[in-house]
Amino acid sequence: MPADSPARATARETIALLTGAAGFTEHRPPSHPLPPDGPLGWAGYDAARERAGTRTGEEESVVYGTGFVGDRACVLLAFEFGFLGGSLGRLTGDRLAAAYELALTRRLPLLALVATGGSRMQEGMVALTQLQRVAAASTRLRAAGLPQIAVVRDPTTGGGWATVGAGADVVLALPGAQVGFAGSRVRPADADPHAYSAEGQFAAGQVDAVVPPGELAGALTHWLRALGPHGALPAAPLPRARSAARLPETGREAVAAARDPRRPRAEAYLADYFAARLPLHGDRCGGTDPGLLCGFGLRADGLPVAYVAQCGTPTRPAGYRAAARTIRLADRLGVPVLTLVDTPGAANDAEAERAGAGAAIADAFAAVAEARVPVTTLVIGEGGSGGALALAAPDNTHVTADSYFSVIAPELAAAILKRPPSETGATADQLRLRPQDLVELGFARSIVS
Repeated sequence: MPADSPARATARETIALLTGAAGFTEHRPPSHPLPPDGPLGWAGYDAARERAGTRTGEEESVVYGTGFVGDRACVLLAFEFGFLGGSLGRLTGDRLAAAYELALTRRLPLLALVATGGSRMQEGMVALTQLQRVAAASTRLRAAGLPQIAVVRDPTTGGGWATVGAGADVVLALPGAQVGFAGSRVRPADADPHAYSAEGQFAAGQVDAVVPPGELAGALTHWLRALGPHGALPAAPLPRARSAARLPETGREAVAAARDPRRPRAEAYLADYFAARLPLHGDRCGGTDPGLLCGFGLRADGLPVAYVAQCGTPTRPAGYRAAARTIRLADRLGVPVLTLVDTPGAANDAEAERAGAGAAIADAFAAVAEARVPVTTLVIGEGGSGGALALAAPDNTHVTADSYFSVIAPELAAAILKRPPSETGATADQLRLRPQDLVELGFARSIVS
Protein backbone atom coordinates (compact mmCIF):
# COMPACT_ATOMS: atom_id res chain seq x y z
CA MET A 1 0.00 0.00 0.00
CA PRO A 2 1.44 3.44 -0.88
CA ALA A 3 2.76 5.48 2.00
CA ASP A 4 0.34 8.33 1.21
CA SER A 5 -2.73 6.06 1.32
CA PRO A 6 -5.42 7.20 3.80
CA ALA A 7 -5.06 3.82 5.49
CA ARG A 8 -1.40 4.73 6.16
CA ALA A 9 -2.15 8.16 7.63
CA THR A 10 -0.43 9.01 10.90
CA ALA A 11 -2.17 8.57 14.22
CA ARG A 12 -2.90 12.28 14.54
CA GLU A 13 -4.05 12.61 10.93
CA THR A 14 -6.50 9.77 11.49
CA ILE A 15 -7.81 11.36 14.68
CA ALA A 16 -8.18 14.71 12.89
CA LEU A 17 -10.08 13.02 10.05
CA LEU A 18 -12.73 12.01 12.59
CA THR A 19 -12.79 14.88 15.10
CA GLY A 20 -12.34 17.77 12.66
CA ALA A 21 -12.96 21.19 14.16
CA ALA A 22 -14.30 19.61 17.36
CA GLY A 23 -10.73 18.87 18.27
CA PHE A 24 -8.93 16.32 20.41
CA THR A 25 -7.58 16.55 23.94
CA GLU A 26 -4.55 14.35 24.41
CA HIS A 27 -3.90 12.49 27.67
CA ARG A 28 -0.71 10.87 28.92
CA PRO A 29 -0.27 8.21 31.59
CA PRO A 30 2.09 8.60 34.54
CA SER A 31 5.71 8.17 33.48
CA HIS A 32 7.43 4.86 34.28
CA PRO A 33 10.72 4.94 32.36
CA LEU A 34 12.23 1.76 30.94
CA PRO A 35 15.67 0.58 32.01
CA PRO A 36 18.53 1.25 29.56
CA ASP A 37 17.82 -0.51 26.26
CA GLY A 38 14.57 -1.85 27.69
CA PRO A 39 13.74 -4.80 29.94
CA LEU A 40 15.94 -7.19 27.92
CA GLY A 41 18.89 -4.80 27.59
CA TRP A 42 18.55 -5.18 23.80
CA ALA A 43 21.56 -3.39 22.31
CA GLY A 44 20.51 -0.40 20.25
CA TYR A 45 16.89 -0.33 21.46
CA ASP A 46 17.16 3.13 23.01
CA ALA A 47 18.68 4.47 19.82
CA ALA A 48 15.88 2.92 17.75
CA ARG A 49 13.27 4.52 20.00
CA GLU A 50 15.02 7.87 19.69
CA ARG A 51 15.07 7.65 15.89
CA ALA A 52 11.38 6.69 15.86
CA GLY A 53 10.54 9.66 18.04
CA THR A 54 12.50 12.05 15.83
CA ARG A 55 10.85 10.69 12.68
CA THR A 56 7.27 10.76 14.00
CA GLY A 57 7.29 13.38 16.72
CA GLU A 58 5.74 10.83 19.09
CA GLU A 59 6.93 9.45 22.42
CA GLU A 60 5.34 6.03 21.87
CA SER A 61 3.35 4.02 19.35
CA VAL A 62 -0.07 5.02 20.75
CA VAL A 63 -1.74 8.41 21.16
CA TYR A 64 -4.94 8.65 23.23
CA GLY A 65 -7.35 11.17 24.68
CA THR A 66 -10.89 12.49 24.43
CA GLY A 67 -12.72 14.08 21.54
CA PHE A 68 -15.97 14.35 19.61
CA VAL A 69 -16.88 12.40 16.52
CA GLY A 70 -19.87 14.24 15.13
CA ASP A 71 -21.90 15.12 18.20
CA ARG A 72 -20.69 12.18 20.30
CA ALA A 73 -17.96 12.32 22.93
CA CYS A 74 -15.64 9.33 23.10
CA VAL A 75 -12.18 8.20 24.08
CA LEU A 76 -9.96 7.80 21.04
CA LEU A 77 -6.74 5.83 20.84
CA ALA A 78 -4.68 5.71 17.67
CA PHE A 79 -1.62 3.66 16.80
CA GLU A 80 1.31 5.40 15.12
CA PHE A 81 2.74 2.82 12.72
CA GLY A 82 5.76 5.03 12.02
CA PHE A 83 6.91 4.47 15.61
CA LEU A 84 8.56 1.02 15.48
CA GLY A 85 5.77 -0.39 13.34
CA GLY A 86 3.05 0.54 15.82
CA SER A 87 4.32 -2.29 17.99
CA LEU A 88 3.26 -2.92 21.58
CA GLY A 89 5.78 -2.55 24.38
CA ARG A 90 5.38 -1.89 28.07
CA LEU A 91 4.92 1.84 27.63
CA THR A 92 2.40 1.17 24.88
CA GLY A 93 0.56 -1.05 27.32
CA ASP A 94 0.56 1.78 29.84
CA ARG A 95 -1.16 4.03 27.30
CA LEU A 96 -3.66 1.42 26.17
CA ALA A 97 -4.62 0.54 29.75
CA ALA A 98 -4.94 4.24 30.58
CA ALA A 99 -7.20 4.81 27.54
CA TYR A 100 -9.54 2.01 28.58
CA GLU A 101 -9.55 3.31 32.16
CA LEU A 102 -10.36 6.82 30.93
CA ALA A 103 -13.36 5.45 29.02
CA LEU A 104 -14.46 3.53 32.10
CA THR A 105 -14.11 6.49 34.46
CA ARG A 106 -15.92 8.92 32.17
CA ARG A 107 -18.42 6.35 30.91
CA LEU A 108 -17.58 7.00 27.28
CA PRO A 109 -17.34 4.71 24.27
CA LEU A 110 -13.85 3.64 23.25
CA LEU A 111 -12.85 4.17 19.62
CA ALA A 112 -9.59 2.45 18.63
CA LEU A 113 -7.83 3.37 15.38
CA VAL A 114 -5.49 0.45 14.93
CA ALA A 115 -2.34 0.11 12.82
CA THR A 116 0.20 -2.25 14.33
CA GLY A 117 2.71 -4.94 13.55
CA GLY A 118 2.23 -6.74 16.86
CA SER A 119 4.29 -7.13 20.02
CA ARG A 120 7.75 -5.51 20.23
CA MET A 121 10.41 -8.21 20.10
CA GLN A 122 13.04 -5.95 21.73
CA GLU A 123 11.00 -6.25 24.96
CA GLY A 124 10.34 -9.98 24.72
CA MET A 125 7.75 -11.42 27.07
CA VAL A 126 7.29 -8.05 28.76
CA ALA A 127 5.87 -6.82 25.46
CA LEU A 128 3.79 -9.93 24.84
CA THR A 129 2.07 -9.77 28.22
CA GLN A 130 0.70 -6.32 27.36
CA LEU A 131 -1.94 -8.27 25.44
CA GLN A 132 -3.20 -9.63 28.74
CA ARG A 133 -3.40 -6.09 30.11
CA VAL A 134 -5.45 -5.01 27.12
CA ALA A 135 -7.76 -8.02 27.43
CA ALA A 136 -8.36 -7.31 31.12
CA ALA A 137 -9.05 -3.62 30.45
CA SER A 138 -11.41 -4.47 27.61
CA THR A 139 -13.28 -6.91 29.84
CA ARG A 140 -13.82 -4.24 32.50
CA LEU A 141 -15.21 -1.87 29.88
CA ARG A 142 -17.50 -4.60 28.56
CA ALA A 143 -18.78 -5.38 32.05
CA ALA A 144 -19.63 -1.70 32.51
CA GLY A 145 -21.87 -1.75 29.43
CA LEU A 146 -19.65 0.59 27.41
CA PRO A 147 -19.15 0.01 23.68
CA GLN A 148 -15.84 -0.56 21.92
CA ILE A 149 -15.41 0.21 18.22
CA ALA A 150 -12.27 -0.54 16.23
CA VAL A 151 -11.20 0.88 12.88
CA VAL A 152 -8.44 -1.29 11.45
CA ARG A 153 -5.96 0.53 9.23
CA ASP A 154 -3.01 -0.68 7.21
CA PRO A 155 -1.50 -2.85 8.54
CA THR A 156 -3.24 -4.40 11.53
CA THR A 157 -1.59 -7.67 12.50
CA GLY A 158 -0.42 -9.73 15.44
CA GLY A 159 -1.57 -9.25 18.99
CA GLY A 160 -2.93 -5.78 18.31
CA TRP A 161 -5.41 -7.28 15.86
CA ALA A 162 -6.19 -10.15 18.23
CA THR A 163 -7.01 -7.81 21.15
CA VAL A 164 -7.75 -4.15 20.42
CA GLY A 165 -8.98 -4.86 16.87
CA ALA A 166 -10.87 -8.15 16.71
CA GLY A 167 -11.84 -7.85 20.39
CA ALA A 168 -14.01 -4.78 19.76
CA ASP A 169 -17.80 -4.94 19.61
CA VAL A 170 -17.84 -3.49 16.10
CA VAL A 171 -14.94 -3.78 13.65
CA LEU A 172 -14.69 -1.44 10.67
CA ALA A 173 -11.82 -1.57 8.19
CA LEU A 174 -10.31 0.85 5.69
CA PRO A 175 -10.22 -0.42 2.09
CA GLY A 176 -7.11 -2.29 1.08
CA ALA A 177 -5.76 -2.56 4.62
CA GLN A 178 -3.70 -5.62 5.52
CA VAL A 179 -5.56 -7.30 8.39
CA GLY A 180 -4.69 -10.61 10.01
CA PHE A 181 -2.99 -12.27 12.93
CA ALA A 182 0.02 -13.27 10.82
CA GLY A 183 2.07 -10.42 9.43
CA SER A 184 3.45 -10.44 5.90
CA ARG A 185 6.91 -11.71 6.97
CA VAL A 186 5.73 -14.63 9.09
CA ARG A 187 2.84 -16.15 7.16
CA PRO A 188 3.30 -19.15 4.82
CA ALA A 189 4.93 -18.20 1.53
CA ASP A 190 2.06 -19.63 -0.51
CA ALA A 191 -0.71 -18.04 1.60
CA ASP A 192 -3.57 -16.34 -0.26
CA PRO A 193 -3.02 -12.60 0.31
CA HIS A 194 -6.77 -11.93 0.04
CA ALA A 195 -7.29 -13.77 3.33
CA TYR A 196 -5.11 -11.15 5.06
CA SER A 197 -6.93 -8.13 3.63
CA ALA A 198 -9.80 -6.01 4.91
CA GLU A 199 -11.95 -7.33 2.08
CA GLY A 200 -10.98 -10.94 2.80
CA GLN A 201 -11.70 -10.57 6.50
CA PHE A 202 -15.08 -9.07 5.63
CA ALA A 203 -15.88 -12.03 3.38
CA ALA A 204 -14.96 -14.35 6.26
CA GLY A 205 -17.26 -12.53 8.69
CA GLN A 206 -14.46 -11.06 10.83
CA VAL A 207 -15.06 -7.41 9.87
CA ASP A 208 -18.45 -5.71 9.97
CA ALA A 209 -17.88 -3.24 7.14
CA VAL A 210 -15.17 -1.89 4.85
CA VAL A 211 -15.61 1.88 4.95
CA PRO A 212 -13.87 4.43 2.68
CA PRO A 213 -12.04 7.16 4.63
CA GLY A 214 -14.40 9.87 3.38
CA GLU A 215 -17.39 8.01 4.87
CA LEU A 216 -15.75 6.99 8.13
CA ALA A 217 -16.70 9.98 10.30
CA GLY A 218 -20.36 9.73 9.33
CA ALA A 219 -20.46 5.97 9.88
CA LEU A 220 -18.82 6.27 13.29
CA THR A 221 -21.20 9.05 14.34
CA HIS A 222 -24.14 6.75 13.60
CA TRP A 223 -22.49 3.85 15.44
CA LEU A 224 -21.77 5.99 18.51
CA ARG A 225 -25.39 7.15 18.57
CA ALA A 226 -26.68 3.60 18.24
CA LEU A 227 -24.42 1.94 20.79
CA GLY A 228 -24.67 4.54 23.51
CA PRO A 229 -24.29 4.48 26.44
CA HIS A 230 -28.01 5.07 26.92
CA GLY A 231 -30.43 5.40 29.77
CA ALA A 232 -33.48 3.16 30.07
CA LEU A 233 -34.93 2.58 26.60
CA PRO A 234 -38.43 1.41 25.66
CA ALA A 235 -39.19 -1.76 23.78
CA ALA A 236 -38.78 -1.66 20.03
CA PRO A 237 -42.00 -0.45 18.37
CA LEU A 238 -43.73 -2.94 16.10
CA PRO A 239 -43.12 -2.44 12.39
CA ARG A 240 -46.04 -1.63 10.15
CA ALA A 241 -47.39 -4.42 7.97
CA ARG A 242 -46.03 -4.02 4.47
CA SER A 243 -48.93 -5.67 2.66
CA ALA A 244 -52.71 -5.48 2.73
CA ALA A 245 -53.20 -9.23 2.79
CA ARG A 246 -56.48 -10.47 4.22
CA LEU A 247 -56.59 -13.20 6.82
CA PRO A 248 -56.50 -16.66 5.24
CA GLU A 249 -59.54 -18.89 5.55
CA THR A 250 -57.60 -22.17 5.48
CA GLY A 251 -54.21 -23.45 6.48
CA ARG A 252 -53.34 -24.04 2.84
CA GLU A 253 -54.09 -20.37 2.07
CA ALA A 254 -51.90 -19.25 4.97
CA VAL A 255 -48.94 -21.27 3.70
CA ALA A 256 -49.46 -20.06 0.13
CA ALA A 257 -49.58 -16.41 1.24
CA ALA A 258 -46.38 -16.76 3.28
CA ARG A 259 -44.60 -18.43 0.35
CA ASP A 260 -45.79 -15.95 -2.26
CA PRO A 261 -42.65 -14.49 -3.91
CA ARG A 262 -44.40 -11.12 -4.19
CA ARG A 263 -44.80 -10.84 -0.41
CA PRO A 264 -42.73 -8.08 1.28
CA ARG A 265 -39.51 -9.40 2.76
CA ALA A 266 -37.22 -8.29 5.57
CA GLU A 267 -35.45 -5.67 3.47
CA ALA A 268 -38.74 -3.82 2.88
CA TYR A 269 -39.62 -3.89 6.58
CA LEU A 270 -36.19 -2.68 7.69
CA ALA A 271 -36.09 0.11 5.09
CA ASP A 272 -39.45 1.38 6.35
CA TYR A 273 -38.55 0.99 10.03
CA PHE A 274 -35.13 2.68 10.21
CA ALA A 275 -33.76 6.06 9.19
CA ALA A 276 -30.22 4.61 9.31
CA ARG A 277 -29.00 1.01 9.42
CA LEU A 278 -25.62 -0.20 10.64
CA PRO A 279 -25.03 -3.85 9.71
CA LEU A 280 -23.09 -6.35 11.78
CA HIS A 281 -21.50 -8.92 9.52
CA GLY A 282 -20.51 -12.50 10.24
CA ASP A 283 -20.35 -14.88 13.15
CA ARG A 284 -16.69 -14.25 14.10
CA CYS A 285 -16.05 -17.96 13.44
CA GLY A 286 -15.34 -17.63 9.72
CA GLY A 287 -18.95 -17.88 8.57
CA THR A 288 -21.61 -15.65 7.07
CA ASP A 289 -25.25 -16.17 6.14
CA PRO A 290 -26.63 -13.79 3.49
CA GLY A 291 -30.14 -14.92 4.45
CA LEU A 292 -29.93 -13.30 7.89
CA LEU A 293 -29.54 -9.54 8.41
CA CYS A 294 -28.15 -8.30 11.73
CA GLY A 295 -27.13 -4.95 13.08
CA PHE A 296 -28.23 -1.80 14.83
CA GLY A 297 -30.44 0.93 13.45
CA LEU A 298 -31.63 4.41 14.30
CA ARG A 299 -35.29 5.26 13.90
CA ALA A 300 -36.45 8.69 12.75
CA ASP A 301 -37.05 9.66 16.40
CA GLY A 302 -33.46 8.71 17.28
CA LEU A 303 -34.36 5.51 19.13
CA PRO A 304 -31.65 2.86 18.63
CA VAL A 305 -32.86 -0.68 17.99
CA ALA A 306 -30.87 -3.83 17.30
CA TYR A 307 -32.31 -6.04 14.59
CA VAL A 308 -32.10 -9.68 13.53
CA ALA A 309 -34.07 -10.42 10.37
CA GLN A 310 -34.50 -13.67 8.46
CA CYS A 311 -34.90 -13.24 4.70
CA GLY A 312 -37.03 -16.23 3.76
CA THR A 313 -34.25 -18.76 3.25
CA PRO A 314 -33.18 -21.67 5.48
CA THR A 315 -31.06 -20.12 8.22
CA ARG A 316 -27.51 -21.45 8.42
CA PRO A 317 -25.42 -21.99 11.58
CA ALA A 318 -23.42 -18.82 10.88
CA GLY A 319 -26.71 -16.91 10.83
CA TYR A 320 -27.75 -18.16 14.25
CA ARG A 321 -24.31 -17.35 15.68
CA ALA A 322 -24.46 -13.85 14.20
CA ALA A 323 -27.95 -13.43 15.66
CA ALA A 324 -26.78 -14.49 19.12
CA ARG A 325 -23.82 -12.13 18.88
CA THR A 326 -26.13 -9.22 17.99
CA ILE A 327 -28.67 -9.95 20.72
CA ARG A 328 -26.00 -10.30 23.42
CA LEU A 329 -24.31 -7.07 22.37
CA ALA A 330 -27.64 -5.23 22.44
CA ASP A 331 -28.39 -6.69 25.85
CA ARG A 332 -25.04 -5.59 27.26
CA LEU A 333 -25.51 -2.06 25.92
CA GLY A 334 -29.17 -1.77 26.94
CA VAL A 335 -30.57 -1.49 23.40
CA PRO A 336 -33.96 -3.09 22.61
CA VAL A 337 -34.10 -5.83 19.98
CA LEU A 338 -36.42 -6.43 17.04
CA THR A 339 -36.47 -9.82 15.34
CA LEU A 340 -38.21 -10.51 12.02
CA VAL A 341 -39.00 -14.18 11.55
CA ASP A 342 -39.21 -15.57 8.03
CA THR A 343 -37.67 -18.95 7.27
CA PRO A 344 -38.91 -22.35 6.10
CA GLY A 345 -36.61 -23.71 8.81
CA ALA A 346 -32.99 -24.18 9.73
CA ALA A 347 -30.64 -25.38 7.00
CA ASN A 348 -30.49 -29.17 7.24
CA ASP A 349 -27.81 -30.14 4.71
CA ALA A 350 -24.62 -31.98 5.63
CA GLU A 351 -22.58 -28.80 5.57
CA ALA A 352 -24.91 -27.22 8.12
CA GLU A 353 -24.57 -30.23 10.40
CA ARG A 354 -20.77 -30.12 10.15
CA ALA A 355 -20.91 -26.40 10.98
CA GLY A 356 -22.76 -27.12 14.22
CA ALA A 357 -26.39 -26.40 13.40
CA GLY A 358 -27.70 -27.78 16.67
CA ALA A 359 -25.27 -25.86 18.86
CA ALA A 360 -25.83 -22.63 16.89
CA ILE A 361 -29.61 -22.88 17.20
CA ALA A 362 -29.28 -23.65 20.90
CA ASP A 363 -27.13 -20.55 21.35
CA ALA A 364 -29.73 -18.37 19.61
CA PHE A 365 -32.45 -19.74 21.90
CA ALA A 366 -30.19 -18.98 24.88
CA ALA A 367 -29.42 -15.43 23.73
CA VAL A 368 -33.14 -14.60 23.49
CA ALA A 369 -33.90 -16.29 26.82
CA GLU A 370 -31.04 -14.48 28.61
CA ALA A 371 -31.84 -11.02 27.26
CA ARG A 372 -32.68 -8.43 29.89
CA VAL A 373 -33.64 -5.85 27.28
CA PRO A 374 -37.07 -6.16 25.64
CA VAL A 375 -37.15 -8.36 22.54
CA THR A 376 -40.01 -7.79 20.08
CA THR A 377 -40.74 -10.28 17.30
CA LEU A 378 -42.81 -9.93 14.16
CA VAL A 379 -43.41 -13.00 11.99
CA ILE A 380 -43.52 -11.62 8.44
CA GLY A 381 -43.62 -14.86 6.43
CA GLU A 382 -42.83 -18.48 7.10
CA GLY A 383 -42.38 -19.68 10.66
CA GLY A 384 -40.74 -23.01 10.10
CA SER A 385 -40.38 -25.02 13.29
CA GLY A 386 -37.48 -24.57 15.73
CA GLY A 387 -35.38 -22.80 13.14
CA ALA A 388 -37.84 -19.93 13.30
CA LEU A 389 -38.77 -20.22 16.98
CA ALA A 390 -35.13 -19.74 18.01
CA LEU A 391 -35.47 -16.04 17.15
CA ALA A 392 -38.99 -15.50 18.50
CA ALA A 393 -39.56 -13.65 21.77
CA PRO A 394 -41.62 -15.59 24.32
CA ASP A 395 -44.76 -13.60 25.18
CA ASN A 396 -43.92 -10.78 22.75
CA THR A 397 -44.37 -12.27 19.28
CA HIS A 398 -46.74 -10.74 16.74
CA VAL A 399 -47.72 -11.91 13.25
CA THR A 400 -48.76 -10.43 9.93
CA ALA A 401 -51.76 -11.58 7.92
CA ASP A 402 -49.48 -13.15 5.32
CA SER A 403 -47.56 -15.36 7.74
CA TYR A 404 -47.84 -18.75 9.37
CA PHE A 405 -46.02 -20.63 12.14
CA SER A 406 -45.96 -24.37 12.50
CA VAL A 407 -44.26 -27.11 14.45
CA ILE A 408 -43.49 -28.69 11.06
CA ALA A 409 -44.18 -27.88 7.43
CA PRO A 410 -47.53 -29.39 6.37
CA GLU A 411 -45.91 -31.37 3.53
CA LEU A 412 -43.49 -33.00 5.94
CA ALA A 413 -46.25 -33.63 8.47
CA ALA A 414 -48.33 -35.40 5.79
CA ALA A 415 -45.33 -37.48 4.76
CA ILE A 416 -44.62 -38.54 8.36
CA LEU A 417 -48.28 -39.48 8.78
CA LYS A 418 -48.11 -41.43 5.49
CA ARG A 419 -50.85 -39.30 3.96
CA PRO A 420 -51.07 -38.68 0.22
CA PRO A 421 -50.11 -35.21 -1.07
CA SER A 422 -53.76 -34.45 -1.64
CA GLU A 423 -54.23 -34.29 2.14
CA THR A 424 -51.55 -31.65 2.72
CA GLY A 425 -54.18 -28.90 2.94
CA ALA A 426 -56.20 -30.80 5.54
CA THR A 427 -53.00 -31.40 7.49
CA ALA A 428 -52.25 -27.66 7.41
CA ASP A 429 -55.70 -27.01 8.87
CA GLN A 430 -55.06 -29.54 11.64
CA LEU A 431 -51.77 -27.83 12.52
CA ARG A 432 -53.64 -24.56 13.20
CA LEU A 433 -50.86 -22.47 11.74
CA ARG A 434 -52.89 -19.46 10.48
CA PRO A 435 -52.25 -16.02 12.03
CA GLN A 436 -55.62 -16.03 13.80
CA ASP A 437 -54.94 -19.56 15.10
CA LEU A 438 -51.63 -18.40 16.54
CA VAL A 439 -53.37 -15.61 18.44
CA GLU A 440 -56.08 -17.96 19.74
CA LEU A 441 -53.44 -20.47 20.86
CA GLY A 442 -51.65 -17.74 22.83
CA PHE A 443 -48.44 -17.90 20.80
CA ALA A 444 -48.93 -14.51 19.12
CA ARG A 445 -50.10 -11.39 20.90
CA SER A 446 -51.59 -9.69 17.87
CA ILE A 447 -51.99 -9.59 14.10
CA VAL A 448 -50.27 -6.47 12.80
CA SER A 449 -52.15 -4.64 10.11
